[in-house]
Amino acid sequence: MKIVNVVGARPNLMKIAPLVAEMHRVPDLEPVLVHTGQHYDQNMSRVFFEELGIPLADYNLEIGSGTHAWQIAQVLLALEPLLQKLSPDLVVVVGDVNSTVAGALVASRLGIPVAHVEAGLRSFDRTMPEEINRVVTDAISDYLFTSEPSANENLRREGIPEEKIFFVGNVMIDTLLTHRDRAGRLGMPRRFGLTPGDYALVTLHRPSNVDDPEALGGMLEVFVDLQTRLPVVFPVHPRTWRRLSDWGFVERVRSAGNLIIVEPLGYLEFLGLLAQARMVLTDSGGIQEEATILEVPCLTLRNNTERPVTIAEGTNELVGTSPERILTAARRVLHGEVKNGHRPDLWDGRAAERIVRVLCDRVAGQLLKA
Repeated sequence: MKIVNVVGARPNLMKIAPLVAEMHRVPDLEPVLVHTGQHYDQNMSRVFFEELGIPLADYNLEIGSGTHAWQIAQVLLALEPLLQKLSPDLVVVVGDVNSTVAGALVASRLGIPVAHVEAGLRSFDRTMPEEINRVVTDAISDYLFTSEPSANENLRREGIPEEKIFFVGNVMIDTLLTHRDRAGRLGMPRRFGLTPGDYALVTLHRPSNVDDPEALGGMLEVFVDLQTRLPVVFPVHPRTWRRLSDWGFVERVRSAGNLIIVEPLGYLEFLGLLAQARMVLTDSGGIQEEATILEVPCLTLRNNTERPVTIAEGTNELVGTSPERILTAARRVLHGEVKNGHRPDLWDGRAAERIVRVLCDRVAGQLLKA
């Protein structure tokens, strides 16, 4: 059974790594890896292949940066002839980026079954491009693999037949548990002269936070205030750095002596910092999940989240985008008022194994019937 796995952006790589590894363990599977090139530079993509032990992509479409519409259109144009040439039995897409929805659209149009890993997550905010990608991908997928119970309910409410839904756990956590010890041995806090447990970690990249000068300025107020209380490490996404430069915020950031600005980090480096942070402030979905497993207090700088299990059972708190509210929450953490979360169901490092088992049973069964 030939399976084409489509990846494009950095968050996809942590999700695809355990899947490809598990597929290679099954003699009757022929996994093919296609990288669209949505994230294409060394820090944002290639280093992750090296760190996670993912084989180099069999095909790289080299799409590059652009608007949402442009990226999706380019993936459609480049991927269609490739899938026609490869004639796979299944296409696997992961997450919610532009490459995800484009891969699902091409495969569905060609009559190739689609499996969506991390299906059913919903923020219920249609202003987020990722939300549109999720809804569209799920609507045209044949196998929907979910990571938390709320995702199952979302899919049922949208009319997805029960036989298409499989609650398997979280492949991101497979990757985290595999590499956690290795990341810890890097000694990342010491590299920045930090004391483990006595610094905050920040990530910021969503358009709602970085594409508006007032919103971005408000976030900077928070980070500048917080760095007077403890060191703050801020790996800056290229998109965010462009905005800081465009709107004249660079000097303000650099003048804050305890705000440590660094380039995007590799997966292991970031994991090593996250695991020993006092808290993390982020607008990333995946970091909400990773912080839950690592038992690190997570303050999510958004008004919604598509991962509610991290709030109900984990260490995540949705604090919105008001500087006053964010700082109030951060001060509570500094005073020791933290959530005591626990590991959600099936976040045990075996999600990829469950997914591949379903694919072998269900897809292979359908092929035999045909």
